[in-house]
Amino acid sequence: MSSLLILLPLFAQVGASSGIGTIGTPYASDLPLEIIEKKEAQDRKRRAETAQNVALPPADARSAGCMNAVESDPERSAQVAQDALTDAIGRQRVRAGLCLGVALSDLGRWDDARTAFVNARDAADLSDHLSKARLGAMAGNAALAAGQPGQALQLLSPAAQEARTASANDLVASIALDRARALVALQQPGEAAQALAEARTVEPENAQAWLLSATLSRRQDKLAEARAQIDKATNLAPQDAEIALEAGVIAKLSGDEAGARDRWGRVVAISQDQDLVHTARQYLAEIGTDRGPSVANGPNTAAKQVSR
Repeated sequence: MSSLLILLPLFAQVGASSGIGTIGTPYASDLPLEIIEKKEAQDRKRRAETAQNVALPPADARSAGCMNAVESDPERSAQVAQDALTDAIGRQRVRAGLCLGVALSDLGRWDDARTAFVNARDAADLSDHLSKARLGAMAGNAALAAGQPGQALQLLSPAAQEARTASANDLVASIALDRARALVALQQPGEAAQALAEARTVEPENAQAWLLSATLSRRQDKLAEARAQIDKATNLAPQDAEIALEAGVIAKLSGDEAGARDRWGRVVAISQDQDLVHTARQYLAEIGTDRGPSVANGPNTAAKQVSR
């Protein structure tokens, strides 16, 4: 089962007016996917796991069939769930609403999916903080995918509190990362940094939290912080090609061209993602095997150029 809650490239949409720096390399405009955004496949897996972990009452035939069939036929599953909601009562509305939200997400109907998740959240028992947190997070992600970061924050903030009450640190961290995306889209980088700091505090071995923190620090021209954060991410996930690519960008901006070349070469060696490999090869071609023209102009020349 999947729930296609795709996080839109909110950080990439911010632009120079936000006060957040961009990748300062002359070839960065060709970057196919900013590191700050999660990939669709990764988000599918995370949201599917979230949906599976929501506490559900015993299923009736209709809602159980819906949950089992979402991936193969989301349109039919959405109809089954909508029919089940017609006469569902109490916590049966949690199951039917969850199924409806998952199916609508797979159909890309984000506004409707958000409403379904909110209704399912509200149907959960008041004492069921974990389910309320998960469903609220899914609603917030649907709002993010719909390009509504303000609405996403309104949903993610109470979800975060429910997760804290449930002492679910992994969920607290996950919601904090999503809140950071929304905050950057709203041009609030300072608050986004605070959200990322919370993610790192409650789940210090979350490599994604350190990666996103490093990227945000780099975009704010805080290169010393960015280097420390990307080093931590690399130690936690040495085989992660996205981390290696960002590490190379930070190294290049810090004047460490040899380090940048090493990290981008590693991307080419370990990544199965052709977009990442293509980008790394572009970066490597720009700096060349030896010190080339881009370096002769000084490391700060690249930092003054702005990507998309």
